[in-house]
Amino acid sequence: MNNSIKPDLRNPIHLLAFGFGSGLSPKAPGTMGTLAAIPLFLIINNFNLYIYLIVLFIIIFFGIKICDVTSKDLDVHDHPGIVWDEFAGFLITMTAVPMSWQTVLAGFLLFRFFDILKPWPIGWLDKKVAGGFGIMLDDIVAGAMAWFVLQLILNMNWLGY
Repeated sequence: MNNSIKPDLRNPIHLLAFGFGSGLSPKAPGTMGTLAAIPLFLIINNFNLYIYLIVLFIIIFFGIKICDVTSKDLDVHDHPGIVWDEFAGFLITMTAVPMSWQTVLAGFLLFRFFDILKPWPIGWLDKKVAGGFGIMLDDIVAGAMAWFVLQLILNMNWLGY
């Protein structure tokens, strides 16, 4: 895989796929992409859950195309700099979570844990499902698994909620 291929950030599809440039980080682009998703979370978390879910659906739906087009343009499946999937995964993790620095940190760490380690079925999906859908799917599942664990933590009142 040639990871040295760079996107054209003047192209709005590449700009989104590379998380507004956060995916260009030479170290840990997925982590940088997840960090870049936090301000978006802080904005949409101010809306009610219904609007939050609509925005999340739009991010996922268009993310499939954004990731597919960018990976084809770069001729690299799931280039590490494509981090729009991290945006979606983190926002899934944070769905209906009360806002505090503790919950954002816990959500960030849990999502990165599942996204990096890729326990089953995440790793299997990452290897078996191709295209933009495949790029998005493993992070969607990682986000769902992180959401589930975060909900357990919140229900156990370990963060004071």
